Amino acid sequence: MADRSLRGMRIGAQSLQSEDGVVFADRAESTYRCENCGRDTVMVFAADADVPDTWECRTCGGSAVHLVDSKPVEVDRSGEKVARTHWDMLLERRTIPELEELLAERLEYLRARRGQAQKQKTA
Repeated sequence: MADRSLRGMRIGAQSLQSEDGVVFADRAESTYRCENCGRDTVMVFAADADVPDTWECRTCGGSAVHLVDSKPVEVDRSGEKVARTHWDMLLERRTIPELEELLAERLEYLRARRGQAQKQKTA
């Protein structure tokens, strides 16, 4: 049975298409310089594509800025939202004296509850 096995190509390993008559699109290289580590990343885009102003650095993952004639492009960051923390959102609703009062009430409640739990353990 082994001498009658089917022979063929490896599935997915090789393409049956050739590159004869294929016209490749024009390409342009764009260089990006990382703001964190200072390394350059060269990306290849189609010549008629809109090139983004920023790209993720391959080394550190930071933001790399597109270079035009060895000068970085000005990136407009006015539309970006600043991340708000839980503390910022809390301060929008309460003042510091109100927060201190709530903290004191909560600590008093927890200490009272802890005292009751200790009394139950000893009983």
